[in-house]
Amino acid sequence: MADITYVPTWSGFAYAAFVTDVFSRRILGWRVSATLRSDLALDALEMAIWTRQHDDLAGLIHHSDRGVQYLSIRYTERLEQEQAVTSVGSRGDSYDNALAESVNGLYKSELIYNEHEGPWRTVEDVELATLSWVHWWNTERLLEPIGYVPPVEFEQIWRDTVETNALSRPESRSIGTGGTDHRGCGTLEPLVGVSSE
Repeated sequence: MADITYVPTWSGFAYAAFVTDVFSRRILGWRVSATLRSDLALDALEMAIWTRQHDDLAGLIHHSDRGVQYLSIRYTERLEQEQAVTSVGSRGDSYDNALAESVNGLYKSELIYNEHEGPWRTVEDVELATLSWVHWWNTERLLEPIGYVPPVEFEQIWRDTVETNALSRPESRSIGTGGTDHRGCGTLEPLVGVSSE
């Protein structure tokens, strides 16, 4: 899920783009810029693709609003290269991008409008603070929808569970093909204390 928000600074507006994994709530890519050009969204997407470089992104659903940055030819072609499916919000529906808007709102309340952090003088100040905030969000911030654990920890718990389930199934061990069959073994039910709501 992807979205852009703005940040007022003494030198003009800064724009922050985020790409967030809906499953784990992890911010996979981000970028802060002084302009709203398509490079802003594309840079955040490239970081997200790099973050998931060991994962097959074919069939991934990439959702955004109808902003011109997300509908640009370069952006949609880049998604096609990864075999991701483009999904854009419907006109006038403010709820279909609610998770991205929630991340933007928390970014602004926890960092941008935090009286101990601002006021923001330059775009570079916002960029440096955003780097720190994204790291904190991904590795330390406890999120209720994923069981009060940080996103990176949630992903590791999920991967460990999938691997354990795959290895415990006799039919999943495939020495002859040199791999492990992971189909049908990744559910959240085995995660004790982690809510799937």
